[in-house]
Amino acid sequence: MNFELKSLDLAAAAALVSDALVVLVPAGFKPGKEALAALIGQALKAGDLESKPGKLLPLYRPAQAKSTRVLLVGTGDGSAKQVRQAVTAAVGALRAGTPAVKKLALCFATAPSSGAVRAAVTATADASYVYTTTKSKSEGRTLVRVTLGVPQASASKGEFAQAVAAVAGIEMAKEWANRPGNHATPTLLAQAARSLSRLPKISCQVLGPREVEKLGMGSFMAVARGSEQPLRFIVLQYNGAAKAQAPTVLVGKGISFDSGGISMKPAAEMDEMKFDMAGAASVLGVFRALGELQPALNVVGLIPSCENMPDGRAVKPGDVVTSMSGQTIEILNTDAEGRLILCDALTYAERFKPRAVVDVATLTGACMIALGSVRSGLFATTDELANQLMAAGEAAQDLCWRLPLDDDYADGLKTNFADVANVAGRAGGAITAAKFLQRFAAKYPWAHLDIAGSAWKSGAAKGATGRPVGLLLDFLLASQASKPAATKTRQRSRSA
Repeated sequence: MNFELKSLDLAAAAALVSDALVVLVPAGFKPGKEALAALIGQALKAGDLESKPGKLLPLYRPAQAKSTRVLLVGTGDGSAKQVRQAVTAAVGALRAGTPAVKKLALCFATAPSSGAVRAAVTATADASYVYTTTKSKSEGRTLVRVTLGVPQASASKGEFAQAVAAVAGIEMAKEWANRPGNHATPTLLAQAARSLSRLPKISCQVLGPREVEKLGMGSFMAVARGSEQPLRFIVLQYNGAAKAQAPTVLVGKGISFDSGGISMKPAAEMDEMKFDMAGAASVLGVFRALGELQPALNVVGLIPSCENMPDGRAVKPGDVVTSMSGQTIEILNTDAEGRLILCDALTYAERFKPRAVVDVATLTGACMIALGSVRSGLFATTDELANQLMAAGEAAQDLCWRLPLDDDYADGLKTNFADVANVAGRAGGAITAAKFLQRFAAKYPWAHLDIAGSAWKSGAAKGATGRPVGLLLDFLLASQASKPAATKTRQRSRSA
């Protein structure tokens, strides 16, 4: 999808020729003398249009505009959250109508508030997204061009550039998380990572079973033993700053399909375990966005990827393995495999002497019980890092919530047969999983995002959400004094 930013007042928006014109109208809108503005004022006065977010008033070929269809939409207080609600409702209504809208003009009736432009761009992309890769005959996304109109484009260029880059990253994450396990094997994920090295300042290295064995990643290798698909350890690097600048390391769980192993999962909804590599997909998405924006920072992405399958060679409950750190682990439950591949990646991260490490994983059903699908679970060893991630989530409308890391929660991981067990009891399962990972992240500031509830939707809307690409991108950009220049943004958006 192509996005374009333009300076448009309501008179200029009315003069545009497009399949549909969506006008975002906040509470307290005061109409000017332009014909379209006067029409909006009349609709508000008559009660035919409400300013509540998502309230719609569709018009067909109105005399006040040249677009075939005009959709007036309330945006409430005009905040990013309510603009997102409004745009989602508007694009959804247009998508459900006929004929299909290919060229859309989306215009703010008044100057947008901070974050509203980004919310409008990401909501438009999300509401129009269609997965097609494994369908033989399917209608893909019909919306191909979006003109975003604001009273003064120059004031929104940076926010617009970040939004367009975020969309590119989010949609890459959705694509790979949505693919079935046989279309998103560790080898195919590695190929996707290698494709990112075509973008500026990105390099990729892929390690196979022999290299991983030499590194001593016994915990990671144990999970992969039951699968015929060879494991892959993916190392992405984005070098946009001086070598002396310590990188931020992102670690993404890449279980391309999770059967549970010998501790087999129930059959119901097991198909959704193709989403168990959503953490890896989000890391790929962040690097896609970095390649678009080219900010002045250094980032490393680590993706341990394998399948978790039952087989005669598969690891068994009660087995003890040795991690790359040298710590031994008793595997009491083979379905608690994500932490087993992440712990070796966290040890590997030490060699980069990072400023911070953030791992991202669909780790525990317990986190879904605690937080549902609204917020991702956040654990962090420093308040500063936690606050940065929380603020990034709020700014990107990709929310998280901090959970505790009290040492007492680690008591359940004690065992008579190894340094640590891979599971504790059911109580506080998301926290005890984080406590397990914390053992391997002692040498740097560390945070863990449990995205088990936020990475995908079930039911009729089943599919990946692309979270937390938006959160991570905002976190990375906000952590640097030097923000990316809008002029360095890609080939897919234009501003005027």
